[in-house]
Amino acid sequence: MRTWQVGDVMTREVETVVADTPYREVVDVLLRRGVSAVPVIDDFRRVLGVVSEADLLHRVERAGEPALRRVFESRRRRGARGKSAAVLAGDLMTAPAITTNPQAALSAAARLMDREQVKRLPVLDDLGRLVGIVSRADLLRVHLRSDAEIREDVVQEVLRRVLAVRDGLVTVEVRHGDVTLAGRLDRRSAVDLAGRLAGQVSGVVRVINAIAYDADDTVLDPGQVMPVA
Repeated sequence: MRTWQVGDVMTREVETVVADTPYREVVDVLLRRGVSAVPVIDDFRRVLGVVSEADLLHRVERAGEPALRRVFESRRRRGARGKSAAVLAGDLMTAPAITTNPQAALSAAARLMDREQVKRLPVLDDLGRLVGIVSRADLLRVHLRSDAEIREDVVQEVLRRVLAVRDGLVTVEVRHGDVTLAGRLDRRSAVDLAGRLAGQVSGVVRVINAIAYDADDTVLDPGQVMPVA
């Protein structure tokens, strides 16, 4: 069963800068494209780092302040002070960049963003070259799929292709991303699997599994002896 990957939702035309791009040009790129960050690449489109609005604001925050240096200074404060005086993208950027690949699951990309506290991820191919960028908004786009599209995937991919369920045995209703499964199958394991797989279809918010079953094959027969490993 096919589920959406980063490559399905990423932006492929990515505005980039190089290490020696001046501060003012980086600001211009962000404003002109309406983005909050831009990858810094080398001649082979390998990502060296990312310059975000937060990196650029260090210069604004410290404008007009004396360049005081504390005796005991945190790494974060030291980095901010260095960026406040930087004039090139290579000195402004945050490195190394947190990246992903086109084959990554959307859930994995979302967890990575949350763990690293970033709003977007440069997407690299197998050779480490930039091929796109994915943002939090891109990951949410999957939930804009229509109920009809979701139902089609559940019926075709889950019931017919994976479980080989005959037409008419299970009904599928989708409303605002909520999938309701009803009908009857012969085994409980098939019912449970149908519910799990339906929940993996892109755009599904939750699954209400009301399929009945004839036999519970998930319970061990009292007369059955488990083999000893």
